Amino acid sequence: MKKIFLQFALIIFTCSFMMCKPADSNHKEAELVEKVFVVNTVDNNKKLSEYLEYHKQIWPEVEAGFKKAGYKSITLYRFNDLIVMTITVPKNADLNEMGKLAESYSPRCVEWNKLMNTYQKGVNGTTEGQKWVEVTPFYKFNNN
Repeated sequence: MKKIFLQFALIIFTCSFMMCKPADSNHKEAELVEKVFVVNTVDNNKKLSEYLEYHKQIWPEVEAGFKKAGYKSITLYRFNDLIVMTITVPKNADLNEMGKLAESYSPRCVEWNKLMNTYQKGVNGTTEGQKWVEVTPFYKFNNN
């Protein structure tokens, strides 16, 4: 009985050891970067209210598309009609390709983007038809 117990314990130990893989020192998590974009909402209080309501319950397919595309986080901020969006993505990510990949998840993702586009307009300095624009940092305080 003792021999069977020891064999069983050895099997369990061996199986658990094989399942625990040592960390690969050559494998690194993709470095992430945060990017910041701005857009204005159209000059219409009713439309602004609708826009904000939609963002209280983002369609599940849209968030699934974000995950599929590799977005790590997306946060929206608002001041009056100015919307600020921060995204965290892998460094050197092609945002156009990520957008296409997100939209490929479901036709609802394309529908969402077309709908949200009706609530947005570019900020001063953007070209005609341009909505979201990336802003560039010009100062950072770091107390590390």
